[in-house]
Order: sequence, then C-alpha cells, then structure tokens
Amino acid sequence: MAKHAVVIAGGGPTGMMLAAELALAKVDVAVVEQRPNHVLVGSRAGGFHSRTIEVLDQRGVADRFLAEGQVAQAARIGTTVLEMSDFPTRHPYSLGIWQNQIERIMAAWIAELPVRIYYGCEVTGFGQDDAGVDVELSDGELSDGESLRAQYLVGCDGGRSVIRRLAGIDFPGWDATISNLIAEAEVTEETPRGIRNDAIGIHGLHLMEDGRTVRVVTTERQLGPATEPTLDDLKQALITVYGTDFGIHSPTWISRFTDMTRQAEAYRAGRVLLAGDSAHVHYPAGGQGLSLGVQDAVNLGWKLAQVVNGTSPESLLDTYQDERHPVAARALQHTMALGVLQRGDERIKALVAMVSELAGMDEPRKHLAGIISGLDIHYDLGEGHLLLGRRMPDLDVVTADGPLRVFTLLHDAKPVLLNLGEPGGFDIAPWAGRVQMIDAEYVGLWELPVLGAVTAPTAVLIRPDGYVAWVGDGTDTGLRDALATWFGTP
Repeated sequence: MAKHAVVIAGGGPTGMMLAAELALAKVDVAVVEQRPNHVLVGSRAGGFHSRTIEVLDQRGVADRFLAEGQVAQAARIGTTVLEMSDFPTRHPYSLGIWQNQIERIMAAWIAELPVRIYYGCEVTGFGQDDAGVDVELSDGELSDGESLRAQYLVGCDGGRSVIRRLAGIDFPGWDATISNLIAEAEVTEETPRGIRNDAIGIHGLHLMEDGRTVRVVTTERQLGPATEPTLDDLKQALITVYGTDFGIHSPTWISRFTDMTRQAEAYRAGRVLLAGDSAHVHYPAGGQGLSLGVQDAVNLGWKLAQVVNGTSPESLLDTYQDERHPVAARALQHTMALGVLQRGDERIKALVAMVSELAGMDEPRKHLAGIISGLDIHYDLGEGHLLLGRRMPDLDVVTADGPLRVFTLLHDAKPVLLNLGEPGGFDIAPWAGRVQMIDAEYVGLWELPVLGAVTAPTAVLIRPDGYVAWVGDGTDTGLRDALATWFGTP
C-alpha cells in the first residue's frame, strides 16, 4: 500500500491547483486521475476572471496563462459589458483561455513540483479512521483493488463526485430546467457569426483556430435526458434553431450541460474534503466555474498543509467551509440570475433591458463587476479595518533589497507580515520559521475594488492565499492572536 499525506481525486484545474499549493508547502501529495494522461480531448470550457488571475500571479505563474489566452472585458450583465479598466488591480480584465490549454499549463507547472500522479485510476471507495483514509482504486498504474493510504482525501472529481456521494454529503439545490449541447465538430456549410438569443435560449457556432472545426453551443427545445448526447441529437437541435444542421460531422466531442444548481451541504466529512465542482455545480453563464474551483484550492491548500505538517490544529480546516461556502452560494445565485436573462422571450427581454440599463450606471457596474471578478470577496474575520478579510493589493513597495511587488512575496505560498512602519518594530520570533517579516515603504493611496480608497495601515499580516488576516494601526495589538489563529501556537 502506497502512502501519501494527501490524496486528491481528480486532476482537473482544481485538483492540480490544490496539488501545487500542497507541494509548495512540502506536503507529500498524490493525484488520482481517471484519464491516461493530462491531454484533454477538445477545448472544453475556459477562462479566468480577475481575482483568479491575481491568485496565479501570487504564485508567479500568471504570465504562463496570459501568454496563451486573450485578455478582454468579458464580464457582462444582459447586453451591458461591465468595464473594469478603472479597478485598482494589475489585471482589470478576464482571460479567455480554453480548458485544455489551462490543464496543459498546470500539468507542466506541477511537473516542476514533487507531485505524484496516478494516471488511469479512479477512486472506487474509501474508509476513514482516526489516523487517516484508505483510498481504494480501480486499475491503472496500480493493480486492480489496490489502495492508497493518506492522512486526508480531497474530492476534486466534478459535479458527479464519487467522493461526495461516498462521504454521505448532501447536495441540495435546484433541478435542471434547461439543457444545452456543446460540441466541437466539422461542418460542410458556412455557419453564421455571432450569438443568437431566442425564446428557446442561447445559440452560437464559433470557428476554431484550426479553420475547420466549429465549436457549437445550442439550447435544446426540451430538457435533455441524463444520457450522453449523440451526433443526431446535435443535428436536430441545430435544425430546430437554424433550419439546417450545416452538414455537421466528425465530432471531436459532444456533451450536455444544464442549469442544475447545487451546493454541498458540507465541504468536509472528517478527513474527506471537497473542492471545485465536487462542492458546487451551476449553469456556466458568467464563466464562474474554473475560477471558483481554483480559489477553493488556494483557500484550502495552505490550511490543509499546516494541519498535515502539525503547525495548526485540525479545527483550522473548519474555516475552509466558513469562508468558501458563502462565496460559492453567492456565485450560484448570480449564475441562476444570468441564466434567466439568457432566455430570449419577450417578457425576459424587458427584464434584460431594465437590468442592462442599471448595469450601465457606475455604482451598479462596480458592484456587479466585483461579484463576477471575485475582487470583492470578503471573508468574515471579525470587526476592524476595511482590509481585514479582503485580498491584499499588489503594491509596489521598497525594501532594503530594492523595489518589489507584494505578490512576489507570496510565490512560495508562505504568510507575510509586511511592516510599513518603523523597521524592526515587531517581534514575531516565535513564528520566525513560519511567517516572513518584511520591512518596507509604500507611498501612495490604498485602494480596494468597489470600496475605493482606505486608510493606510502601518502593517498587514497576509495569509498565503493573499487575504489580510490582521491590520496594524501603529501597535501590535491583536497580532499575536492573529498569528496563533492562522499559523499555530509557537
């Protein structure tokens, strides 16, 4: 029986991001991936919003994704594009990039880290005790029926999560009311450009980069069955909308998605945790899925690492659900609303017109763009400065070693006490091996997306996920409590 500190079921973007976070913290982590390798057939979905690009920037890998994607103002409500260029961030935009590109880049990144991947395997069961989890696998790199032993198991295995089901975690929410077909295939006829929105739903055909493959998304007239769709299903759906199937043939892949919206009642059952689509599923309107999963992983990763490494008690894992469950719940409400706005009957068009007008006003624009981008996320860490529980701005500070960006201090996924007051003004010797202390100077406004300018603090304690855990007002009041809460007792 092979042993690892953490086993992750599922090697998609969420699973790989979590593996990277754990590996950066020197945790022995393994990924169990059903596919024989990390080559994803077809482009699939794709795209990151602003806060997720910042998260990748915090780890020093954002440029890898930016080099292959397309930057755009993609956040939209109704017919109104939510301009974000005035948001105080280095990444005031969305990034269009296909999921197969994302997974290839992530796979290359984690290959640079000590991550073990079991390809061609699937978790078929598990049993947990007070000390760990026995993870049963199907055949693959291990013989059939062999198992892994881990301290913790994390389900990143998608909306139909085996891990969630076997853990007995309820998945309440709303059943599907509409379904869409999505595919990549070749056609013999010229296809129309742009998106069509009618009483059935939203439809579009997009010529891919190879010049011969077309990406198709079309809403079905009736809710489709749970079975896998066929080429005939796709043809009939196109004929219903366009009067022709464009001679579509040779599909690379065909899939069906719905507006089913559900969220795991608990993100943890003992030593088993959930992240990404395993914890929440929703209609893809607004492109929230990948960003939510990556941010789940970054929130969980450092906490799980500290528990595994013995620096924090197991109760730290409770803050994962406390923080991420409300974020996903809000996103799910948002995607349900966007799904309704995509239905093009006359009554909905009246609603779209009204909402679009409101979204064009400055304050509603900022509010809605803050939700979609993830830049307005606020974890409830108690009363205090406006920065508390919010993402740390990527300031240009000056240190004894010269100028640097704050995000560069987070490349190794370690917490930082950034002292902007008198050098050496804090004694954190008991946490010296866990928390970096950086003396620096910063001249300029402190601005937060949506909220605007905030009072400049004299120091901030920044968690590995980039969120502020403590704000200094010229004294060290509350600092030791914050250090002990988030990074363990000395």
